[in-house]
Amino acid sequence: MRPTTRLRQMLAAPGIIVAPGAYDGFSARLIEAAGYEAVYMTGAGTAASHLGQPDLGLATLTEMANHASHLAACVSLPVIADADTGYGNVLNVVRTVREYERAGVAALHLEDQVAPKKCGHIAGKQVIPTAEFCDKIRAASEYRTDPDFVIIARTDARAVTGLEDAIERSNRYAEAGADVIFFEAPQTVEEIERVARHVKAPLLANMVQGGRTPSVKISELQRLGFKIVIFPAVCMAAAVQAMERALVHLREKETDWHDGPVLGPMDIFKRVGFDWWHAVEQKFARP
Repeated sequence: MRPTTRLRQMLAAPGIIVAPGAYDGFSARLIEAAGYEAVYMTGAGTAASHLGQPDLGLATLTEMANHASHLAACVSLPVIADADTGYGNVLNVVRTVREYERAGVAALHLEDQVAPKKCGHIAGKQVIPTAEFCDKIRAASEYRTDPDFVIIARTDARAVTGLEDAIERSNRYAEAGADVIFFEAPQTVEEIERVARHVKAPLLANMVQGGRTPSVKISELQRLGFKIVIFPAVCMAAAVQAMERALVHLREKETDWHDGPVLGPMDIFKRVGFDWWHAVEQKFARP
């Protein structure tokens, strides 16, 4: 089954879709191995891991689509991918959708920020007019080549023009053809509940450690009616802290050996598909 069709079926089925954030192929594989049903390609994680840069709109369409293709190729799960602002006007949005389709992801989200965009949980964002973004969503919806490809519209208006305008924008974007609404950075539990009541479309919740949105458990988001929840930094934040500790240990102890469980080369290789590749090698090995 195509990842797009699979994600469509998941959207139609009861329950909430939990998509931890992957910043590279290794983290995507670990998400699948942990038993989750979808992967989220974080734009901030892509910029940080792929470019070593902050989430300030520095990554280009080709860099993002290329990274998305790597993630989609190494897992069997549907990948939901960040596509920032669509990298230009409606023409660029059409190309973005088609590049992401070719990359093999199941969905993308476009946001209504002024380019260059910023992370949704830092200050200084601006948003484009509602009508202009509706045109982008119409173009994305009309010119996708796979009818099952999922278009997610993200609004960052809460921090710029206020809660009510962000809710109104969300409903306008759904009317324009968005399959799912990504309401970025509600600031209280009460705001989350209000969004759930007043946005008339399937909703995506973004849970960011240390961000502007309070922590809400998956079960509570499901009770409120949210259809997807993403955790963009769950892998990257853990990895950064672990790497920093390991590097301090190396400097202080002059070795990377340590007490407790150790991941040897084969332990790492097995997590990224060694057994499958070895089976192929053995199948064609000559006596």
